[in-house]
Amino acid sequence: MGIGELARQSGMRASALRYYESLGLLPAARREGGRRLWPAATLRRIALIRMSQRAGFTLAEIRRLLDSDTSQGATRQWRALAERKLPELDRVVQQTQQLREAVAACLACGCMNFADCELLAGAPVTDT
Repeated sequence: MGIGELARQSGMRASALRYYESLGLLPAARREGGRRLWPAATLRRIALIRMSQRAGFTLAEIRRLLDSDTSQGATRQWRALAERKLPELDRVVQQTQQLREAVAACLACGCMNFADCELLAGAPVTDT
């Protein structure tokens, strides 16, 4: 499948696909008449990359995972990487929950007067 079709089906820009290829995240495309051509299975690999990004993995981490084979050592490598990622994700969840609670408290207050808001009474004042 050509880069345009791969971009359309994956919902990504062709430039992003070329970038992923340059990083080694996608296999090198076969060239035919100057056109990049990938097998349809590349869509599944793109889906894996995008899922991994949503889970908080960096492109470098994803590359290491994709470079792994399916041996026991690679499985252990994936497990170790995932176990190191979990505390980071827990922190993100906690911070997001705190932000949500702050917004909910602000909405519940309803004063809409930032100068006199009780919720901001202890906040430091800075000159900008």
